Amino acid sequence: MALFVMIIRKMVQNKWLVFSLLIGILMSVALVSSMPIYSEGILSRMLKKDLERSQQSSNQYPGAVYSTMHFTEKPERFNGMFDRYDTFIKTEGAPGFQLPIQELVNDMASSSLRMKRADDPEPITDRNSQAVTVKTFSDLEKHIKLKDGKMASSSPVDGVYEVLVTERALAQFKTVLNTEFLVQSDKMAGPVKFKPVGVFEKLEDDDPYFRYGNLSDMSTSFILPYETGKQLLLHDQSIPLASAGWFLVMDYTKMEFKHVDAYLNTHDQMRQSLLRIVSLYQMKVDATAYDTIDYYLFRAANLNLLMWALNVPVLIMLAFYMFMVANLIASRQKSEIAVLRSRGAARWQVIAAYLVEGILLCGIALLIGPFLGGGLTRVLGASNGFMEFVQRVNIPIRITEESFLYGTYAAAACLIIILIPIIIATRVSIVDHKQQMARLVRTPIWHKLFLDVIALGLALYGLYSFKNRLKDLQSLGLNTTDLNIDPLQFIVPALFIMGGGLLLLRLYPWILRLVYWIGKKWWPPSIYATLIQVGRSSSQYQFLMIFLIMTIATGVFSASAARTINLNSEDRIQYGNGADVVLNVNWINDAPPPQSIGGGPGGGGDSTPIPRRVNYLEPPFEPYLNLPGVEYGAKVFTKQKAFYTFNKDSAEVTLMGIETDQFGMTTWFRDSLLDYPLNDYLNLMAAESDAVLISSTLAEQKKVKAGDTIWIGWEGVTQQPFRVFGVIDYFPTFNPLPTRGIDSSVGVGKTPLLIVGHLSRIQLQLAMEPYQIWLKLKPDASTAELYKGIEENKLAISKITNTKEDLILAKNDPFLLALNGILTLGFVISLLVSFIGFLLYWVLSLRGRTLQNGILRAIGLSVGNLIAMLAVEQVLTSGVAVLLGIIVGNLASLLYVPNFQIVFNPSSLVPPFLVQIDPSDMVRIYWMVGIMLTIGIGILAYMLSRLRIHQALKLGED
Repeated sequence: MALFVMIIRKMVQNKWLVFSLLIGILMSVALVSSMPIYSEGILSRMLKKDLERSQQSSNQYPGAVYSTMHFTEKPERFNGMFDRYDTFIKTEGAPGFQLPIQELVNDMASSSLRMKRADDPEPITDRNSQAVTVKTFSDLEKHIKLKDGKMASSSPVDGVYEVLVTERALAQFKTVLNTEFLVQSDKMAGPVKFKPVGVFEKLEDDDPYFRYGNLSDMSTSFILPYETGKQLLLHDQSIPLASAGWFLVMDYTKMEFKHVDAYLNTHDQMRQSLLRIVSLYQMKVDATAYDTIDYYLFRAANLNLLMWALNVPVLIMLAFYMFMVANLIASRQKSEIAVLRSRGAARWQVIAAYLVEGILLCGIALLIGPFLGGGLTRVLGASNGFMEFVQRVNIPIRITEESFLYGTYAAAACLIIILIPIIIATRVSIVDHKQQMARLVRTPIWHKLFLDVIALGLALYGLYSFKNRLKDLQSLGLNTTDLNIDPLQFIVPALFIMGGGLLLLRLYPWILRLVYWIGKKWWPPSIYATLIQVGRSSSQYQFLMIFLIMTIATGVFSASAARTINLNSEDRIQYGNGADVVLNVNWINDAPPPQSIGGGPGGGGDSTPIPRRVNYLEPPFEPYLNLPGVEYGAKVFTKQKAFYTFNKDSAEVTLMGIETDQFGMTTWFRDSLLDYPLNDYLNLMAAESDAVLISSTLAEQKKVKAGDTIWIGWEGVTQQPFRVFGVIDYFPTFNPLPTRGIDSSVGVGKTPLLIVGHLSRIQLQLAMEPYQIWLKLKPDASTAELYKGIEENKLAISKITNTKEDLILAKNDPFLLALNGILTLGFVISLLVSFIGFLLYWVLSLRGRTLQNGILRAIGLSVGNLIAMLAVEQVLTSGVAVLLGIIVGNLASLLYVPNFQIVFNPSSLVPPFLVQIDPSDMVRIYWMVGIMLTIGIGILAYMLSRLRIHQALKLGED
């Protein structure tokens, strides 16, 4: 107890140091514990988006699970089989999914039966009978409304069972309500009478209660009330039962990442339970979202791996921060530790005292950290881009056991880091401590072990490996799943940053000596003393400088990576679409209607052959230019399967026909893709009507060059001569990368080939065929007004490609949101940690140099001179470290940001990745550095102004 009281008093006496250390531990725990919170939240959002897209594409409700059993066993076993599975569904199946249950529908259906009108005295034959199925559904009356008639009675009326039918069934049976029918089968003991008394329809059109979304599966059925149907079909077995099904409808919008395992496990349990009751071919479990979730798990694994890989630089930076702070505290308390050891305290006692102090601080951080991490996750969930936040639906935030577990790991790591300098310090006696203080110039351990060279070597090898892998992916037209991409590719930037920073610090003392030597005759006393102080005590600043270099470089790299991913994603969409809006227009033509199978009514060969050439009537172009918000428009003809001939060599190419002037004003294109601006190439071919541009893939593979004459045409069209005026690598919508791998028959990659010519020449000499209309909208144009204008003008459009909508969809993609959130997090952490580490270091350093500053004041230096010395010292250490961090960060961005294209499909990544370093991000860093230095100097100046000379000198005497 006495030891605990002593520790508390010690912490109170050093409250500034303890508070600074607590901030560092709390921040580390909060950030590490936020990783699983953010990961689960963003994965939950991604799952929801995947399910929504699945519903839009398949028109099936993703929250539905249907299990069915077909009864082919002995009828006396039906009740037991039904009850066993019905009990399982209600007690284990439905609750096992852990989602809100909207509906649990049980349906039963009879085998196909024969029926005739009850007033028909003739026996049942094919002529006077119809096929009918008797069905029943639980809670059907809550989801339907009567269109005609009344609801069916739950008990027979005068020996006749009342049923409901759909309007289509009424027409199918060619009858009216209240007509009695006699239903019988070889498997029935006797005939049963039914009478349709009501026609029903769905109460709500989008009600997920109905399995297929419509009532088409009831078009040949009589629908009995549930209890009546269950009695007839199952218990009494008056009607042969063919199948029973359980339709489970859950609220899939509440599904989160935590529910995935429960969903898959429950689905498997339902299959196993059914399999135990009936044989494999008699059962079926159909989960609408199963395939989506299965694919989601693949995406989630990749995303989770990528997110943690992106966090590695931040985690390394935090670990270095904690080590720097712990080392500063240990250095300050080495004298105290040495005194305790000299007075008889055992090493374990000293370590135990600091261990208890560390446990207290880590325990406090562990209690608060996960909740602070949850708050940080909520803010990052609103990211709309790098350092951009919008109001959107919050990602689900859940403080889980996993977040506390990660927080515990972080707290334990912090505790170990705190104790390492203490353990080292307990091995040093007072004499050793004084000797170490006298040896100001010491070679750091990382320089002795050449860790900088090793880290740079590993980083450069990782870069080389990535380049080779990417080259294989693009040359073979493979996807990222075709090769095993090493996640370490995203970790090597941290190695490069660390190795580059350490290498520059190895060279920095020589630069300081050069600066000192150049101006030693002119330096004023403050700068002269500072240069000597920094030069002779360079190892003292190593921790601070490498820390600042890593944090600033990590921030620059995160900023550049986020900007690059966002802008390149936008460029890829705009390049692939070609313009703001692309319209596919229906042209009037003389093409015959499609023939029926068999070649016509006669089924022989007398059918009229389809003409080899279809004639089209070109629609007017002006109405499209007059649509609301349209600034420019262009006609763009694309023929995918055209052919060219050159020197008896022929190949399939993509032919594009354009009007150069309108095309240049309408299309989007990144000019850096070509040697000259795109408009220069368009102007080059504008002078001659037979001029064409060809892709570099065509020029390289077929040895075609500018000035050559090539022949172009397509099936049914005679080839005509054109002259090559230029060779281009890229053109709007053209992907020069192979997409189908290697053609094994010829051993040559199937690389796309492109020819661009004048539309008028193509229409005149080749053929008039439909073209697309590309539109460029005004900056303030409204898409809704454009669509309204199309509707009002009754324009015959078969397809609209809206680039703005595609950009919004891409920006809201959870995968991109996760990248933006993590990289924004890394950038913010870098700025915050830099400031805290900088301030903490200088406050502790200044307090440790109280005697030295007191002596300087005693010999005549003013407070202003001391502040000037500290300012120069900060510029030579912190300022230089920030500058080196910016240099290393930019270099790392240029080398390693292209690694992120492996996240996308490299075979479709056109235009190529362009590293973006936004000046606004640099401005943020400059502002941060300026504020950091200003606040730091202000605090230090305040502390120096409070310095009392006699206290400092008396401290030296003690």
